[in-house]
Amino acid sequence: MRSANLLNDFAFKYVFGEDCKEANDALKSLLTVFLERKVNHVVVKNSEMVKDYSKMKNSRLDLLVEFDDQTTVDLEMQLRQTKDHLPNRFNYYLARLHGSQDMEGKSYSQLKETIVMIFFNLILVDDDEICSTFTMRKWSGIPFVKESEDCMKLITVEMPKVDLKKPLSDMNEQEKMIYYFLNCHKGMDDSKIKMMVEKDEVIQMLEKRVETISDDRWKKIIEDFRKLHENEERIELQLELEEAQKQVKEAHKAKEEARQATQEARKAQEDARKAEEKAQKQAEKADKKVEEAEKKSKEAEKKSKEAEKKSEEADKKVEKANKQVKQMVCKMYEDGFTLEQISAYCSLNVDEIELLIKS
Repeated sequence: MRSANLLNDFAFKYVFGEDCKEANDALKSLLTVFLERKVNHVVVKNSEMVKDYSKMKNSRLDLLVEFDDQTTVDLEMQLRQTKDHLPNRFNYYLARLHGSQDMEGKSYSQLKETIVMIFFNLILVDDDEICSTFTMRKWSGIPFVKESEDCMKLITVEMPKVDLKKPLSDMNEQEKMIYYFLNCHKGMDDSKIKMMVEKDEVIQMLEKRVETISDDRWKKIIEDFRKLHENEERIELQLELEEAQKQVKEAHKAKEEARQATQEARKAQEDARKAEEKAQKQAEKADKKVEEAEKKSKEAEKKSKEAEKKSEEADKKVEKANKQVKQMVCKMYEDGFTLEQISAYCSLNVDEIELLIKS
């Protein structure tokens, strides 16, 4: 086994984005395979690699690629094993990329195509399609603009959908490249990798690039980056857990306020009922009081219903917030956190955490 792993976004950018002919050739092959169009010339707009990898957090590890016709592609290897916010995040990336074009003094018909292509190591869409293209469409499926004029595309490559046991002869070019991404760390120990390197020029090209990051120096860089990446995810997970706990507290507070409002409304309803009874006894002398009491009774009943509705809404918020806490706790447990570490991040004791995990 070797240290190189193209699922690592730092290694991915180095292999395809370094400012050299070999990396550029590999990138053109990658784009040709997944965009399904011949790519003869591209320029990486952010080819700089991080010199001090201890400061990677401030770097961009995606690839911003520009074609001859000024089509721009934002290419990224997304390793994180969660679906949380990913669709919204990449929608934002696409909108930001499309809106970055300088249109001063130009017609909107001159907008250039922008594409965000993400390689996922998880499944987002419940179908068999490995490479999916998303565009702006009506709910019924009708395109917002003509297909030939659609300048914004989000392309997802869901690598776990590839059948890794399929014979190499039955794999298409996309499946072969994804297989290489997922298994290149095995090198020639993998029979399919060995066969592809021997017979497939594109894979040969990738193998040469991967070999350049397989020594001990790169192993340390990639391992340090992996640890940094995991630490950032733990911090993000902790923030999400704290936010969920905050929502739980707010939901409990709302429920308590609703309970108090219900009690006040019931008391007001009871007072109104007593006033109505008293008014009825004095009907001959206090017709006006009877009318006022009836009005109070109706208003109190309305308040009671509103309060009960608030109570129901608060119960739903509590349930939702508790579910979020459970999801966060389970995620941290799956990520290797001990019960004590999870307890330190939240206001739950170990017994409560164990109960959440088992439930």
